[in-house]
Amino acid sequence: MFQKVTLENDVHILTEAVPHVRSVAVGFFVDVGSRYEPPEINGVSHFIEHMMFKGTERRTAKDIAETLDAVGGQLNAFTTKEYTCYYARVLDEHFDLAVDLLSDMIFASKFDINDIDRERNVIIEEIKMYEDAPDELVHDLFASTIWDGHELGRPIIGTSEVIAGLNRADLLDFYRTHYTPNKIIVAVAGNISHEQVVEKLRSIFETKRGTTNPRLMTAPLPSSKIMCRYKDTEQVHLCVGTPGLKLAHDRNYYTFQLINTILGGGISSRLFQEIREKRGLVYSVYSYHTSYHDTGLFCIYAGLSKENMEQALELIIAQIRDMQRNSVKDEELQRAKDQLRGNLLLSLENVSTRMSRLGKSELYLGQVIPPEEIVARVNKVTAVEIQELAKEMLKPENFSLATIGPWEDNGSFTRLLENL
Repeated sequence: MFQKVTLENDVHILTEAVPHVRSVAVGFFVDVGSRYEPPEINGVSHFIEHMMFKGTERRTAKDIAETLDAVGGQLNAFTTKEYTCYYARVLDEHFDLAVDLLSDMIFASKFDINDIDRERNVIIEEIKMYEDAPDELVHDLFASTIWDGHELGRPIIGTSEVIAGLNRADLLDFYRTHYTPNKIIVAVAGNISHEQVVEKLRSIFETKRGTTNPRLMTAPLPSSKIMCRYKDTEQVHLCVGTPGLKLAHDRNYYTFQLINTILGGGISSRLFQEIREKRGLVYSVYSYHTSYHDTGLFCIYAGLSKENMEQALELIIAQIRDMQRNSVKDEELQRAKDQLRGNLLLSLENVSTRMSRLGKSELYLGQVIPPEEIVARVNKVTAVEIQELAKEMLKPENFSLATIGPWEDNGSFTRLLENL
């Protein structure tokens, strides 16, 4: 059972008591990510995330690293396209310590010029490492292909050229604009009461002031393109897909989750069985559906030899075509529903997952949907609805293709789409 309170300065606090565990997970969600960056400072949200670990008025970077290590806890952070999260997991007796540390990092980081210069080099090395991992890089290439020119198509991490040009003023201006109380959600799950959490957080946040004006978001206009980046690798890494659905608590959203599960959501999925198990064309093949405030992204990934590319693409299109033209069998549909149900309920045995779910639900939906209600919505989806939504969302004119490796499209993908 979760509880929620909003402080006078508009900080949202959500808690979920899990009394049968000994741990507590706490996350500070800041409503800012790479989507809200001008192109000339792309990557600044991620840069700021790094700087939060580099020292405060009370703690050095070494102190920050040692504080939770000393009690067996975990401390980390990540940046997405639409939010940034700083989180910790500790024994329940160390909750106050974790909150003190996170709040100190977020509100009192020094942004020392020497630390900025040093961390700039770290991030540039991180970008180089990413560039050397085509199985990861291809997903960013796909996003930039389907959302060409839109902020959602830009990399979260930025580019070496932009990062090299960022200075302390850029970081502080962006930080002061976006790290305001009305853009912060605190989510806590574990062996702790709602009253304890609110009492502790109120003492920290009640003096914080400042607001951010509402943002005007423009949904991307998807483009159907083919982007092939040559790289001398053993495999070709491909992403093929279409725009998806925004994160919402409605029938279409859960229907599309089932489409994704049936197509490429596990080792029993159609793509895994047809492309890997029956024909041995790939080692890795899967699909995913990522949702944002006003749009989404459906993508199928595969890594394979260039000689197998056309056959693999043909099989992918064939499976999509089959879903559009033929009703999903009852047994397959029920298996997908049970898979989603199991994934959801098993994930809730982890307090970090519970915490993350609270924060993300509040950020995107303004409410936390009980797991039982989600399961009920999924169970109501019919085979007819899956077929109709597959026809609507997976149209040939919506598809884009991005590849990294020793392969160039010779028009084969366009010809395959004509069969959809």
